[in-house]
Amino acid sequence: MPRSITAHSNPLIKRMRLLRDKRHRRAERLFLAEGLRILTEAHDAGRLPRWLFFARDTAEHPLVRLLVADVEKAGGEAIETTPDILSKLSGKDNPQAVVGVFDEFGVALAAIDRAVSPLWLVAERLRDPGNLGTILRTADAVGAGGLILIGQCVDPFSVEAVRASMGALFTVAVAQAEWDEFLPWLRAGPGQLVGLSLDTETDYRAARYAAPCFLLTGNEAQGLPPDYAAACDLRVKIPMRGKADSLNAAVATAIMAYTVSDRLGR
Repeated sequence: MPRSITAHSNPLIKRMRLLRDKRHRRAERLFLAEGLRILTEAHDAGRLPRWLFFARDTAEHPLVRLLVADVEKAGGEAIETTPDILSKLSGKDNPQAVVGVFDEFGVALAAIDRAVSPLWLVAERLRDPGNLGTILRTADAVGAGGLILIGQCVDPFSVEAVRASMGALFTVAVAQAEWDEFLPWLRAGPGQLVGLSLDTETDYRAARYAAPCFLLTGNEAQGLPPDYAAACDLRVKIPMRGKADSLNAAVATAIMAYTVSDRLGR
């Protein structure tokens, strides 16, 4: 049976509000996700929040009722609250009907099965949560095996990144590693490392791709470091016919992901 919390001074509300800060997320190993669509995606992927906050006027919505029932069945807590408190939790003036608090999760490199998919996405020092969320959505859309984040990337569990992923955070395997951990792991098994680079003459449409293909996108501002680019089995570029010298990292990744996926018969 859900309990009701309407006071901003409630200790649980104060604790949950702090999860918008990376330091507190890391300490608690918890993160926030908002919106009925995203929480339904998480539910369908087999992930339920430890705490589910929902607005009183949405309590009878069929999907909210399902979430409440399954969260409580799994040992979590469902809490009926006010739109104002939901706003404080999410940091938005127009809050969604539900906010969930989830345990952080991820996959270790050693646990990755390369045979799951012919295509894997890899992002190096990605800084923008919107780009990260979009790349996660792309990985889901093309059926990639997962996303491997290299180096100091933006936190995939930040409110902004979770929101931008539109639920793909819960459907795409995400691993995090340093370059000197990733490269030896990659070379220990089958895998073609393909880097997106301006420092090559190879048009992405003319290249030959091999499964499993690990598609590497560099930092938004700096691209791939020279030694990372040199380690790639293949470097490709997307021709620029206008004044711009490059595409947005997430856009370039999407173009490449669909191209490689089609070539590999995914």
